[in-house]
Amino acid sequence: MVPLAARPPRRSNEPSPRYALYWVPPREHPLWVAGNAWLGRNPEMTDGGVPPDHAAQPWHYGFHATLKAPFRLRAGVDPKGLFHEIVRLARTSADFAMPPLQVGWLDGFLALRPAASLHAGHPLWRLADRCVTQLDLWRAPPDALERRRRERQAVSREHKLMLDSWGYPHVLAQWRFHLTLSDADPPDASGLQQRAERHFAVALGQPLRAGGVALFAQLRADGPFVLLRRFAFGA
Repeated sequence: MVPLAARPPRRSNEPSPRYALYWVPPREHPLWVAGNAWLGRNPEMTDGGVPPDHAAQPWHYGFHATLKAPFRLRAGVDPKGLFHEIVRLARTSADFAMPPLQVGWLDGFLALRPAASLHAGHPLWRLADRCVTQLDLWRAPPDALERRRRERQAVSREHKLMLDSWGYPHVLAQWRFHLTLSDADPPDASGLQQRAERHFAVALGQPLRAGGVALFAQLRADGPFVLLRRFAFGA
C-alpha cells in the first residue's frame, strides 16, 4: 500500500486523481511476483523506474486485470465515500477459485487470459459487473480527450452503448478478463510469447484464489498508477 506521506501534493492546476478498481494476485502468490518482474515495477511499492521496451503501456498501469476502468470522481463527492463503498462491496463478496490462466493474444496485445471461456455466471464475471455498476455513482463522465481515446476502442454498437452508459466500452457483456503483458503489436511477437510462457510457467501452475480487489490511482498527471489499498473479500 502506498503510504499517504509518500504521495506528492497535487498542484492546484493539476487534474484530480484518476481511480481504478483492479484485480491483482494476492501479494504472497508467485503470479504477483512474476507479473511485477515482467513489467519491471511493483505498483504497491513505487511509481518509479523505467518501462521495458515491450510493455510501456502496461508498465504505466501496473500488473492487473481491470474491473472498473480509470475514472475521476464526479463533482461534490469525497474519496472516502468511494473507499467505504469498495469496503462494502468486498465484505459482501465471497472468495472463489480463479480460472486457470495462460499466455495468449487479445486484440494485438500479449496477455494472461482464462484457458477456457468464462460464462456470464462465473463469479469473476459477476464481480466485474458489480464493480462497474455499484461504483458508478462516484464516476465523473470521461473528459473530451479520454472520450475520444475510448471511442477508438468502441468498434461495435454494443461497445458504444456501454461507453455512453458506463464510461468504458469493455464492460458487462463486452468485458474480457485479461492481464496485459505487452504494448500493441510488439516486434518479434512469437519470441515475446515464448519468453512470457517461460517466465510465467511456474506461477501459472500454482493454485490461485481471487482474494479481493485493489484500488489503484493515478496521483499526478501522466504519472503511473499506484496501488493504494487491497480490500479482502469478506473482511
